[in-house]
Parts: sequence; structure tokens; C-alpha cells
Amino acid sequence: MNELGLGRTAKAQNGDQKAWNVLFRKYNRVLLRLAFLILGSLDQARDVVQETFIKLNQIKPKHFEGKIKSYLMVIAHRLALKEKNRLKPFTKISEEHLPQNTDLFIDDQIKAETQHQIYKTISELSDEHRDILILKFYGELSYEEISKTLNIPMGTVKSRIFYAVKICKNKLQEKRIL
Repeated sequence: MNELGLGRTAKAQNGDQKAWNVLFRKYNRVLLRLAFLILGSLDQARDVVQETFIKLNQIKPKHFEGKIKSYLMVIAHRLALKEKNRLKPFTKISEEHLPQNTDLFIDDQIKAETQHQIYKTISELSDEHRDILILKFYGELSYEEISKTLNIPMGTVKSRIFYAVKICKNKLQEKRIL
């Protein structure tokens, strides 16, 4: 098994703190971004990431199929959706939840504002379109992994991604971001 995959996971589950640190550093950001985009709250997203790693510790390595990243993304996605449903009505991403960088140069500020507008546009999509974009572009899952995660046909995955991107592109053009 590779250094960052299941071998590292088994070591972590057996109490190897260094292995846990490697797993956490490698996957924390992508899981946090996924949960944040679903929940709209950085604090709730952190809770989901923490719970994801707790769940990882509770399962046995022999139950893994595929990549550890995909497995973690599925856990985090399901936990975030569960939390979102628990907290109804859905809380939109607000200005205070988005990362603020006050010491950026003008180019970095423009990039940060563009990213903010993209996050905001994604948060305005329907659940089915928002979730699929998050899994594909922020979770970096393949079409096949998304199909398995959401339990929908591959053609539906491709169609939803196509229309979600088209909707976002139109909204961002209306806002003169693109």
C-alpha cells in the first residue's frame, strides 16, 4: 500500500500519531472546503471534518474500496448533508463566513473577490447542482466516484455538472465576473 493510503490509515488507526498528522494535513483542507460549501459555516464545516476523522478511526482498513480520499469525501459529504438537514432552513454563505485577507495586494484582492463571488454563486444553486459541483471541482472526485457517492447514474452526473456549470457561468457573466 502506498505511503499516504491505506497503509498510513492502518497505522493511524493503531495509534500512530505521526500517521494521523499526515492524513489530517493531506485531507483537512479539501474536506473543510467541501463541508463549508455545503453548510455555509466554517465552524460547522470544522465539526464535520473532525467527525469524518472520528468515523475513519472507527472502521477497519479491510472495508476500504478505492482511494482513501474518495472514502473521506463520501463520509464528509454525507455528514455535511445530514448536518444541513438538521439545521433547516439552509443558512446561506454570508460575508462573515468567507475567509477575509486584509493584507493582500490588489491582484490577490481581485482573485479573492472573484473566489467569493464563485462561492456565493455556487451556494445559490439547487442542492443537486451545488453538491455535484462541490464534489467534482472542490472534492476532485471522478464522475464514477460521484456516481457512487450520490447513488445516481453516470449520465445524470455528467448532465448535472454540465447544467450547473452553465448556470454558474451565466450568473457570473450577469455579475460581470466572467
